[in-house]
Amino acid sequence: MIPEIGHFALILALAVALLQGSLPMIGAARGRAAWMALAEPAALLQLVFVLTAFLALMHAYVTSDFTVANVAQNSNSKLPLLYKISGTWGNHEGSMLLWILILAVFGAAVALFGSNLPAPLRARVLSVQSWIAIGFLAFSLFTSNPFARMFPPPPDGADLNPLLQDPGLAFHPPMLYLGYVGFSMAFSFAIAALIEGRVDAAWARWVRPWTLAAWCFLTGGIALGSWWAYYELGWGGWWFWDPVENVSFMPWLLGTALLHSAIVVEKRDALKTWTVLLAILTFSLSLIGTFIVRSGLLTSVHAFATDPERGVFILVLLCLTIGGSLMLFAIRAPALKGGGLFAPISRESGLVLNNLLLAVACATVFLGTMYPLFAEAFGYKATVGAPYFNLTFVPIMTPLIAIMALGPMLSWKRADLAGVLGRMKAALAAAVAATLLALYLSGGPVGPALGMGLAAWLFIGALSEWAGRIKLLRVHPSESWRRALTLPRSAHGMTLAHAGMAVAIVGIVGSASWKVEEILIMRPGDSVAVAGYDYRLEGVNRVQGPNYVSDMAQITVTRDGRPVTVQRPERRLYTVQQMPTTEAAIHTTGLADLYTAIGDPDGRGGHTVRVFYEPLVPWIWAGSILMMLGGAVSLSDRRLRIGAPRRTCPAPNTGTAAAKA
Repeated sequence: MIPEIGHFALILALAVALLQGSLPMIGAARGRAAWMALAEPAALLQLVFVLTAFLALMHAYVTSDFTVANVAQNSNSKLPLLYKISGTWGNHEGSMLLWILILAVFGAAVALFGSNLPAPLRARVLSVQSWIAIGFLAFSLFTSNPFARMFPPPPDGADLNPLLQDPGLAFHPPMLYLGYVGFSMAFSFAIAALIEGRVDAAWARWVRPWTLAAWCFLTGGIALGSWWAYYELGWGGWWFWDPVENVSFMPWLLGTALLHSAIVVEKRDALKTWTVLLAILTFSLSLIGTFIVRSGLLTSVHAFATDPERGVFILVLLCLTIGGSLMLFAIRAPALKGGGLFAPISRESGLVLNNLLLAVACATVFLGTMYPLFAEAFGYKATVGAPYFNLTFVPIMTPLIAIMALGPMLSWKRADLAGVLGRMKAALAAAVAATLLALYLSGGPVGPALGMGLAAWLFIGALSEWAGRIKLLRVHPSESWRRALTLPRSAHGMTLAHAGMAVAIVGIVGSASWKVEEILIMRPGDSVAVAGYDYRLEGVNRVQGPNYVSDMAQITVTRDGRPVTVQRPERRLYTVQQMPTTEAAIHTTGLADLYTAIGDPDGRGGHTVRVFYEPLVPWIWAGSILMMLGGAVSLSDRRLRIGAPRRTCPAPNTGTAAAKA
């Protein structure tokens, strides 16, 4: 009965979405306040129905209701409770329902917290958001019904993909989807602005919190996925330039550009059309990622769907959404007149260059990701791997990182570059020192050492800009403290985010350049020395888990005869699907990870053992956390929450004048 309630709730959600997408939009065009007012309760009601459906599916998973085909195909009665819950979205149908739920959550958030928005704009934003929901609700109901029944039910389920039976993968999809779907709000604001024919400082202030929230979630989702790949797959890496990784990274790049361009619109009334275009393209890349993963084009742990009918449906939805929005942009964008003239050396110019480099970097990733798919469609086989991305992406990002340290110190409209460079003496000294130290410790090559210098330049540059704001060491400490307390939170957030990027760069450069790896067959009693540490295999024991059996190794790690840690990597075999997985053992020192993984037995009493010395990898996760924290601090800025500016005059062509006529 509960699955039927969930199915019926989805149908009601589609009906409410149709109402929300039509009447408020018509009301905004005709100036009918009552029709526009329908958008808020409709958005809340849509959330209630979608949440009901999602909880109904979760109930089926938790209770192991194998009469529901989705549960029978993706769960098992022996699953731990956490993975029964995460199994709700660990499959195609459930993941799409999670997408729809998050879409409804963002729409309801605008309805609840968008009281400072003009009624016509709010109605249009919620209507556009609802039309996105209509497409995905129709997709779920007509091609991916999560509540389809199975009779007779099997005695037990086929089990959740063993790779997904991990805490990291339990929380990674919701975090990633909050980022993906969160950019739908920026898209809805952009389409509403094009329909209204107005983009101004108030619009930019309204769109920034939603963009920033989505960016924070997407940053966390990407970091969580990389962390999972690092410790779960046993290969010692955290990024492979896999297409599924890339389709989450591309919206992050354009979303970062969107955040910065919206600042220019708000502060200087410039880059209007570019900002609107970025909002459209950022969410379009989220939709393209959905199409690539859900259409069956890729074989991946993330790619649940292999039904061509589903792929065609998503392709049509994608073409209508992206094609329609770009056509509207082409028609209405010329009317968005910009202002705010600025000199070549100014903060505006720095942000423009920031946007151009991010857009070009995104284009290189897009080309490398999509080219093999297009080539295969025409009968050719092509692969694009890490060498392409390293040769194209890294040279683009290098000047971007250099500019990140300078940009916040530039003045609006016109800046004194010589003066700014004078304030960067400490950053320059730190960059030189970091480069020389890296060369001394590693003995070369020069490239990674320069990467360390660039990270030091950015980190000290970010701190120098913050210290300049509070006049650190230039006034009494109490005065600096007072200035720090009165500084806008967005300024603190920017410093944290830029410093976090610098910390992450240190981890990326260190892990890519100085990793030490040893792969060998080891028997109990054997030892191997890696990067100054001695690893001794004490033995391998069979361990019984709740739904798997495991070969667990015990490896003692010492350095100069002194014990460091005991590691217990595992090789698990999940009994239902007969699928093996690797559980790496990681001991971190803060400056490096000691990483071991055990493989298959050789049949003669030995096992394949992989031993890695992973320098500075923990800094990647620390930097990601700092970036998220910076975004969260900026999001808490009172100006973004309740201080949005009021428009001084009505928008042109909103429909009010036509209604009066």
